[in-house]
Amino acid sequence: MKTDLAKILSVSGQHGLFLFVAQSRNGAIAESLKDKKRTAFDAHSKISTLNDIAIFTSEGELRLAEVFTAMKATAEKGVAVPSSKDSPEAVKAFFSVAVPNYDEDRFYVSHMKKVLDWYDELDKYASFDFVTDEEREKELEKA
Repeated sequence: MKTDLAKILSVSGQHGLFLFVAQSRNGAIAESLKDKKRTAFDAHSKISTLNDIAIFTSEGELRLAEVFTAMKATAEKGVAVPSSKDSPEAVKAFFSVAVPNYDEDRFYVSHMKKVLDWYDELDKYASFDFVTDEEREKELEKA
């Protein structure tokens, strides 16, 4: 099954990723990818979809789906994906292989660690076969 990053949420102040379930009167209802518990987030929660997030590179921005795909390809070549708990040097070394053109001045180690956490959670509870924008548009046309 494909993963739709437009429905995978990151909520500021909350650990882990959430799957969008429904719109509520004043917020959103989401289900934790990890334990499937549902939570209601109000309109004041800072919610971002992974589809809307990008990292800075020397050529501009690189969408998170492309970053995850590059990370997976690097891991398949035998390069170990570090944990977010690993040293900053190990984290930077991995990203210099996976995304060699990342912008060192604007893509910080703290950002890298967050991306590593998300990658790990997607690896465990979802797939790296992502829904494309074209597929999402076709689905909307059917509805």
